[in-house]
Amino acid sequence: MGKDSKKDVMFEKMIEQKKEVKIVRRIVFAIALVVLIIGLVGSRAVYKYITESLQPVDPDSEETIEVEIPIGSGLSSIAETLEDEGIIRNAKIFKYYAKFNNESQFQAGTYALSKSMTLDELIQSLKTGKVYREPVFTIAIPEGLTLKQIAKIVEKKTSITEQAFMSYVEDEKTIDDLMGKYPNILTDEIRNENIKYPLEGYLFPATYPFYEENPSVETVVETMLDATAANLTPYLTYLQEQEKSVHWLLTFASLLEREATAKTDRETIASVFYNRLDIDMPLQTDPTVLYALGEHKDRVLYSDLEVQDPYNTYVVKGLPPGPISNAGKSSIDAVVEPSDTDYLYFLADKEGNNHFTNSYEEHLKNQAKYLSGD
Repeated sequence: MGKDSKKDVMFEKMIEQKKEVKIVRRIVFAIALVVLIIGLVGSRAVYKYITESLQPVDPDSEETIEVEIPIGSGLSSIAETLEDEGIIRNAKIFKYYAKFNNESQFQAGTYALSKSMTLDELIQSLKTGKVYREPVFTIAIPEGLTLKQIAKIVEKKTSITEQAFMSYVEDEKTIDDLMGKYPNILTDEIRNENIKYPLEGYLFPATYPFYEENPSVETVVETMLDATAANLTPYLTYLQEQEKSVHWLLTFASLLEREATAKTDRETIASVFYNRLDIDMPLQTDPTVLYALGEHKDRVLYSDLEVQDPYNTYVVKGLPPGPISNAGKSSIDAVVEPSDTDYLYFLADKEGNNHFTNSYEEHLKNQAKYLSGD
C-alpha cells in the first residue's frame, strides 16, 4: 500500500472518530439534560414536601388530642408518637427541625395537643411540660365583677353580645349541663329561688387566652369555669372538714372582694363578718345593698338600706343567697384563714385605710373623725 493510500485510511478513521465523539457528546448532553430536568422537578417536589411538613396538620382544628410521652422517650420515638396521633405530618421532618434548632430536651407527661399547633408551639410544649400556643387574643377578667360586667367585657373582645352571654348563663338547660360537667363546684345551691343569676361569682378572675377568632359562648364560659374548678380544688378538703360548701365560700369571699380597697386587710374584714355571724348580728355591708338595687352608686343612702331584698344584709341576717361578684384568691384565702380579732365594726377613710373597732361608740367616733364633711 502506498503512502497516499495510508493517509486516506487514517483520514477516514479520523472522520469516523469525530463522528463518534459528536454522537457521544450528544448522548451525554441528552442524558445530562434529562438528569437536570428530573433534578429540577424532584427538587421542587422535595421543597414542596418539606414545606408542607413544616405546617400544622389542620390550622383550623379546635380538637385536642391526649398524647402520652413516656419517661425516657427519645426525639425519634416522640416524633413517631406525634405522627401516629396525627399531630404532625412527618416524624422525620419534625426530628430534623428540632435538631436544627438544637431542641431535644423534652419532658415526659400527658399533653393535650392540637392539629392546629405549629412545630415551634409543639416544641415549646414538650420542653416546658405545658401546652404552649400563641393565643389569637386574651380576655382579662378582674376581681370584683358581676356577671353582667363580665358579659360587657366579653362583648368588647368577641362577637358574643352581652345579651347572648346573659341568655346563655341564665338558660336552665345550660345550668343543667354545666352542673353535670362541674359537680364539685356547681351544686343545687345555685338554684335557690332567691338567686339572681346561678353563675354569679363562679367565673374566676383571670386573663384567659383564646386560640380561635370567634369562640362560642359555651367555650368562653367553660374556659372560665375550668379556672374556677382548678383554683377551688385545693379548698375542697377544708370545706368538707368545716361542713361548708363551695357556694358558701364564694359568697363569703365576694363580700370581702367588694369591700376591699387597695389597702384593705381582707383577713381582718373576714374576722368582723365571722364575729357578727357568731352573735347573729346583721353583716350590714353596703355592696350587698347595691347588688340588691341592681345599680352602682357612689354613695349608699339611708333609704337604700331599707330595700326589701334577700341580698340586703341590712335587713336579712347571715350571708346573702349567693355571691355578689367574682372573688380573687386573696379574698378566698381570707375566708379560710381570717385574722383572730374581736372587731365588730370597720370603715374605710377617704384614703382607703380601714379602721376597726369592737364597739359601736368607737365606730361612731371613727365616722366623725375620718368621714366628716362627706
